[in-house]
Amino acid sequence: MTWPKPDRWAELWRAVGASGDSSTWYQRLTAAYAEAQRHYHNQQHIAECLTEFDAARDLAREPAAVEMAIWFHDAVYDPKAADNEEQSAEMAKRCLTDAGLSADFVDEVNGLIMATKTHQVGGNADAAVLVDVDLSILGQPEERFLEYESQIREEYRWVPKIIFGSKRAKILDQFLARDRIYRTDRFQQKYEEMARRNLEKSIRQLKRWFG
Repeated sequence: MTWPKPDRWAELWRAVGASGDSSTWYQRLTAAYAEAQRHYHNQQHIAECLTEFDAARDLAREPAAVEMAIWFHDAVYDPKAADNEEQSAEMAKRCLTDAGLSADFVDEVNGLIMATKTHQVGGNADAAVLVDVDLSILGQPEERFLEYESQIREEYRWVPKIIFGSKRAKILDQFLARDRIYRTDRFQQKYEEMARRNLEKSIRQLKRWFG
């Protein structure tokens, strides 16, 4: 899946009433998601998220805010850092504020980005859509899911295998422990069953590394 062309970003820019040249930030985001340390949190991930969102746009109360959050939610990504979402939200704030958008809109986008850190949405329907889009990778066909897992491992290749396996298994197990992985009914019906199968298989494999 390919990185979206500039006309998509320009259309969103116009839809939210942003001022200035949209191409400057398109170029910045294009470069950010092409950084060498990215193997999953890259242009492919954003393209996949946008495709998922296109099929679920009608679920969003403020679709432009959700789409903007998709573009920015991993704009800053350092596998060794713990504040990527905060830094990504700050980047979005700079962009949207400089483009003359309201503080309310900026706060809304920032809140959505931060929801991808914990995958907790409270009662925010748009956060539920965004988080489900972000987690849709878990319910993809096995081939794509395994590719995703290998991409994540590559991003953390500096972590010893036994430690990575233990920590990764714990993270995946937390998703399995939920009553439901997906918050919206549409994503739950579409991906829940496959996601659980994928997670269970991955956890079994990871536990062989340290069990």
